[in-house]
Amino acid sequence: MATSLREYRAKIKSTQSMKKITRAMELIAASRIIKAQQQAAAATPYARELTRAVSALATFGAVDHKLLTENPEPKRAAVLVIASDRGLAGSYSSAVLKESERLIEKLRAEGKEVDMYVTGRKAEAYFRFRQRPVVQSWTGFSDRPTYADAREVGDVLTAAFLVDPEDPETGDPAREVDELHVVFTRFRSMISQTPEVIRLLPLEVVEGEEAPDNGDVLPLYEFEPSASEVLDALLPKYVNHRLYFCFLQAAASELAARQQAMKNATDNAEDLIQKYTRVANQARQAGITQEISEIVGGANALADANAGSE
Repeated sequence: MATSLREYRAKIKSTQSMKKITRAMELIAASRIIKAQQQAAAATPYARELTRAVSALATFGAVDHKLLTENPEPKRAAVLVIASDRGLAGSYSSAVLKESERLIEKLRAEGKEVDMYVTGRKAEAYFRFRQRPVVQSWTGFSDRPTYADAREVGDVLTAAFLVDPEDPETGDPAREVDELHVVFTRFRSMISQTPEVIRLLPLEVVEGEEAPDNGDVLPLYEFEPSASEVLDALLPKYVNHRLYFCFLQAAASELAARQQAMKNATDNAEDLIQKYTRVANQARQAGITQEISEIVGGANALADANAGSE
């Protein structure tokens, strides 16, 4: 019984240590969520004005651009999966990977080949374990993305989309991408994060403005040197900023999922401590009762022996 009591006390001590760790991780995740939300809010005005400018060009500029033009017979699609670098975030990574598998099946059912691009060690390990090729991967910034990270990823994806198969130097028909989809997790609240798929390329520009009555080509904007050259400059920035938004949403979702997972782990540790404490008290009481019974039994036996000798 004493051995069992020592075991329970050791379990209580180790669980208390684990509780301190999970509690600290919960607080760290909570503090980083606020920063991620502030970054998203700070980027919103720039994104709104950039979207308005691109929308005006796409709607009224009468300019054809490859980033805006859909291939009537798409044959190859690229998929970017945004997952986490670390675990201890509940089902965050598994949910986005399941969503990516559904998207891949859908694209292949439509007769399209799929090129995989991934961010986060969890996604990288997932596809490597299944021996499925990944064109390129990025790691190390899942919970703290910067615009530089988004620009690095966006430049690679935009270049893949703009491949010219007729160019003898850079053209590669086997790598020509007709669509680009992004699988990420949208942050809705501290307890709700939803895996989501968006088609990033060709661009589906929103927030278009109504055409003016005065015959102007573009309302509110004058473009120099030309609308085409402005599009060449703006569209890659627009792609990178939309990608940055996805990274910020994914980071906030990851941190919220980690905070919730660590809170659950802390609560479970507290329940275990209470359980082990109760069982240890029962074991201690049982040991005391047994010792008292042995003492009483020994005293009775000694009294009986003395009475028999008399």
